[in-house]
Amino acid sequence: MRWQLHEDEVTWTAIRAQGAGGQNVNKVSSAVHLRFDVAASSLPDLLKERLLARCGHDQRFTLDGVVVIKAQAHRTQERNLQDALQRLRELLAEAAHTPKTRKATRPTRASQQRRVDGKKRTGETKAGRQKLQF
Repeated sequence: MRWQLHEDEVTWTAIRAQGAGGQNVNKVSSAVHLRFDVAASSLPDLLKERLLARCGHDQRFTLDGVVVIKAQAHRTQERNLQDALQRLRELLAEAAHTPKTRKATRPTRASQQRRVDGKKRTGETKAGRQKLQF
């Protein structure tokens, strides 16, 4: 499925990162909250349906169908924004991937026979371990 992420459909805000404090932790807003409204986007309808089906099951989705990604791993706002965009692209690529349908197959007669022979051999081995009865 072909799709393209338009960055003008993505909104983001800078927030203060969580975690242990350093010299700038209370002054610099380096973490990023990225928001992407799936329903209002220009993505193909099939991809929108697949993404919106996750709404109740994935904590990154709000009930309104908005993807919220928080990035705070890096020290700079620019790198956190790039990280959040990359994670959004990965989420979209994962939803766009269509797994191959499995074709049901049957085991061959020879493989069935090998399985039965192995089971018989195991049974004979275990029968040989029993105590002799007189």
